[in-house]
Amino acid sequence: MKRLTVAGRLIITAIILGAIFLGYKYLGGKKALDQIAQDQAQSPQTEATTDTTSDATSTESSSENSEATSTEAASFTYTPPAPVDGKLRGVVELGASGFNSFIIKVDKEKRWNLEKSEFGNSLVTENMATDEDVRIGLKKYIGSMLDYGVGSKDIHFVVSSGAAKADVTQKITRVLKSLGYVVNQVTPEQEGQLALKSVLPAEYAGKAFVVDIGSGNTKISWVKDGKVSALESYGAKYFQDGTDDSKVYQEVSAKAKQIPADLRNTCFIIGGVPFEMAKEVRKGKERYTTLSAPLAYSKLTNAKSKAGVNIYKAVTDATGCQQFVFDWDANFTIGFLLGL
Repeated sequence: MKRLTVAGRLIITAIILGAIFLGYKYLGGKKALDQIAQDQAQSPQTEATTDTTSDATSTESSSENSEATSTEAASFTYTPPAPVDGKLRGVVELGASGFNSFIIKVDKEKRWNLEKSEFGNSLVTENMATDEDVRIGLKKYIGSMLDYGVGSKDIHFVVSSGAAKADVTQKITRVLKSLGYVVNQVTPEQEGQLALKSVLPAEYAGKAFVVDIGSGNTKISWVKDGKVSALESYGAKYFQDGTDDSKVYQEVSAKAKQIPADLRNTCFIIGGVPFEMAKEVRKGKERYTTLSAPLAYSKLTNAKSKAGVNIYKAVTDATGCQQFVFDWDANFTIGFLLGL
């Protein structure tokens, strides 16, 4: 009986120890598994949070970079008044880089719109134009204007101040006279005033100025207390004379600093190089294009364009103006027609 009791006790003890061992192993394992499951459940959430933070940081950084590198300027939405019962008038410009022609419709109140324009190359400053080149070019412009409906007495010719400096100007004047036309020559100051008349809207006369960057010279003009002021400086072909960029920059800056502070909010700009700059950012067929900052035009690599951008930068830096508006229709010779 005792043996059975001892044996039974041993068996019972073994069972109890086994049960304790298995229970401990089972409960401990389950707990471990539960902990692992919990950790796994928490881990993706942590990863998601990290990824979201990373994406947000990336988006913010991208936004900052976009703002830092963006050169897109705000649109200029002004609409000029249309002429009422207007009359057609034409003008041929002999510029430092070529013959250009414009036909406008203008009314008695000097409201106007551009009907047609043509641009050509006369090789004037390169001193390669012959009398016959000039005659053919001018006859072409005259013929197209007559065909368009402009009266012969309403066709005019203007020699720009830049072209007037060229040796071939006398030759061109002689050809024009042989065709029975009067040649109207203008000084740089007059040219600046005429550019202002064509491009500066009356609504902006008290808060804007005008820059015309031509090949032969640059004209800067403004209106103050009813008086028009116009200054001349280097044109975009100054490099042909070996003139240093820094010298041009300094002189243009000095001239631009004379513009009254209250007129520096907006600049209406025209000319060959501004035309090239405006092409880079024009939207559709808009009449007015707001130019980007000078740095945006570093890819314009030909010598004339680079020189023009240097002039543009000098005006920008000197005035602090943030809005340069290129008018696709304006030209100083149109200002001449408006003065008739």
